[in-house]
Amino acid sequence: MVQVRKPLDGAYAPSAAPLAEGLAAGGNNMREKSLDGSVNYMLDKTVQKGIETVWDRSEQHKRRCGFGEAGICCRHCYMGPCRISPSGKGPQRGVCGATAEVIVARNFGRMIAAGAAAHSDHGRDVASALLLAAQHPESGYSIKDVFKLKKVAQVLGVPIDDRSKEEIALDVAKKALESFGRQEGEVPFISLAPETRQGIWRQLGIAPRGIDREIVEMMHRTTMGVDQDHRNIILHGARTALADGWGGSMIATELQDILFGTPSPLRGQVNLGVLSETDVNIVVHGHEPVLSEMLVVASNDKELLELAKSKGAAGINLAGICCTANEILLRHGLPIAGNILQQELAVNTGAVESMVVDVQCIMPSLPEICKCHHTHLVTTSPKGRIPGAEHFAFSEETALQTAKDIIKDAIMNFPNREKVDIPREKMDLIAGFSHEAIVYMLGGRFRGSYVPLNDNIINGRIKGVAGVVGCGNPKVTHDQSHVNLVEELIANDILVVQTGCSAIACAKAGFLIPEAAEKYAGKGLAEVCRTVGIPPVLHSGSCVDNSRILIALSEMVKIGGLGKDISELPVAGAAPEWMSEKAIAIGHYFVASGVFTVFGVGLPVHGSEVFCNYIFNELESVLGGMWAVEPDPGKMAAMIIDHINNKRKKLGIEKAKERILYDMEMRRELEV
Repeated sequence: MVQVRKPLDGAYAPSAAPLAEGLAAGGNNMREKSLDGSVNYMLDKTVQKGIETVWDRSEQHKRRCGFGEAGICCRHCYMGPCRISPSGKGPQRGVCGATAEVIVARNFGRMIAAGAAAHSDHGRDVASALLLAAQHPESGYSIKDVFKLKKVAQVLGVPIDDRSKEEIALDVAKKALESFGRQEGEVPFISLAPETRQGIWRQLGIAPRGIDREIVEMMHRTTMGVDQDHRNIILHGARTALADGWGGSMIATELQDILFGTPSPLRGQVNLGVLSETDVNIVVHGHEPVLSEMLVVASNDKELLELAKSKGAAGINLAGICCTANEILLRHGLPIAGNILQQELAVNTGAVESMVVDVQCIMPSLPEICKCHHTHLVTTSPKGRIPGAEHFAFSEETALQTAKDIIKDAIMNFPNREKVDIPREKMDLIAGFSHEAIVYMLGGRFRGSYVPLNDNIINGRIKGVAGVVGCGNPKVTHDQSHVNLVEELIANDILVVQTGCSAIACAKAGFLIPEAAEKYAGKGLAEVCRTVGIPPVLHSGSCVDNSRILIALSEMVKIGGLGKDISELPVAGAAPEWMSEKAIAIGHYFVASGVFTVFGVGLPVHGSEVFCNYIFNELESVLGGMWAVEPDPGKMAAMIIDHINNKRKKLGIEKAKERILYDMEMRRELEV
């Protein structure tokens, strides 16, 4: 397995010796914390300056609580906290009598609830923005994709004939908001799942009713003295996770497309080298594009551009970190400075005038890092205040003016720069592979469908599809698990679809450009990529956009030839470097949708053999999908490849079909 990662021809290559040395892979060298040379370069600089980063704090916590790692500590009431001994020599029940499997299930269920709440609250805010756009078009928000609006309206049962886009959008926004407080019935978007899958959910009683209802019920069930059956807890965990994947996250994705435009493939650049020595650098970080979209508009304001020049800057450079980065990349081609673990390093370049944050994955260390430089840390959400940051109160009604104020503040800060040290490394990428874009690329405007994808899976050029998603985690070498796993999968003719920080990691490695197919992919996958003109790794968006993958899998089933349910498809999911509760919610809604899902790093469940056996073995017979854990990316790849090959065997397509050129005599013998 190749572990040295170099830019492909034509990319902006690193010139400094520390950068080249930083590309040496592997976690055995303790100096190398990342597979990314620019990260190792910046870490060397921060050590010299005595600035603490996430890697330093991870080292300080290296001796972690074993009970917490195993998931067998419980503080759900104050008779404890209780810790179950996995060795059997200490307590085997909590003070209340809870067993290890119940404690692990309750902790796991609460992680699902927290992750679902984060993604779903994001969707709620987007629905509110759509409501504003429908009622007040002058607000700065507008309806960019009318076709998508009408498509979503049909799913939600909103009439579209002889109605203006604002009238339709108003009802769509209201229907979406109703999905959060719904008490009975079903979340509307589950109607997009294959009928067989919907039937499984209804038979098990886990079709989600209302998004908020399922989250609240999970918190209730896991309170001391309520649900004592680990299997029952995890089944409701499935209902809660489905309320996220087919509810909150899908609302966020679909309504963002309506408001800001449905992504289609475009070119961009990634890594710390996208920061400019001559422009005002504004880095947006977080998850909700209702703000970043307005910053994009404001950054092109003529008066602000002139102000920047008057302060000695050449222009305004808007770049992103984490999932906000993915949002502005997908729709505008704006550059990505890095993924989650690079947020402190971006500031440490000394080139960032303003770090603008909203919600989720924002490190509380940022104010201290910013104090070491001239950088202004700006918070915008009432849900995410940080002591030491300047707060610009954001609301949809005054969004554009707030964005202009933030950019003006950054411009006025430009003359305060001191020493700037930006790693030169950056990489080209292609992103924007929404469900609609993939359909179009496979068949054009009038014949677009997933038929070519299914056909190439059936004939064996593509063995299957893997969704590789998730965060970064300083417990493991930064980016290495993402890159090594994806490299192995595409080499074995498995098409990879990515979102979130995982996509950023593989973009930096050079996997997200069409040339990568010839360099890294197997012969069959490379042939398909060459024909269609796509990379072997498709960037589909931010972490809420995993809902795009659910739609794609459902479409593969509906097209036919690969079974009647998602659980029969030769597909798998993986989160090699996960760290967030959101990842647990994502993993469980994929499992509940019938997908084999593997997590790296570890999973806080191994304190109970009973619980592990349930989610790693028994759950497949219930939901059609199941969990697995494998920290080693090579072994993880082998598990996914074996799973996909087994699914191909069950479908009877394990052997590639031989190409036959029919002559006229052979054609006459065909029965019509």
